[in-house]
Amino acid sequence: MGLLDSLMGNASEVNLEELTQELSPIMADNESLALAYKVVRDMFVFTNKRLILIDKQGVTGKKVSYHSVPYKAITHFEVETAGRFDMDAELKLWISGQKDPLVKELKRGTDVVGIQKTIANFSL
Repeated sequence: MGLLDSLMGNASEVNLEELTQELSPIMADNESLALAYKVVRDMFVFTNKRLILIDKQGVTGKKVSYHSVPYKAITHFEVETAGRFDMDAELKLWISGQKDPLVKELKRGTDVVGIQKTIANFSL
């Protein structure tokens, strides 16, 4: 995946060693990274304890939102695709205490099966 893929919104896997250094200040004791995907500036980060949704906002990307979802809070999840030839998908997570699901776009090139398997391994 190159620059063009990033500009098109395609997800690419992130180097976990580099990301560990960046996220170490907010990670819990005995928490480790399992998988991470970057879509332009945003990231889906799977640790052994939670899913961290990182949303970089603004032109400079200095404003950053870290949304942590403990796996035990995920009551169920769904990945919806538009069809066989449409590679875009939506990830929907229902979190205990929330009426509506948390919805995230998964663009073409994202390992949708890997994301589902990671959520299943940690939340079930």
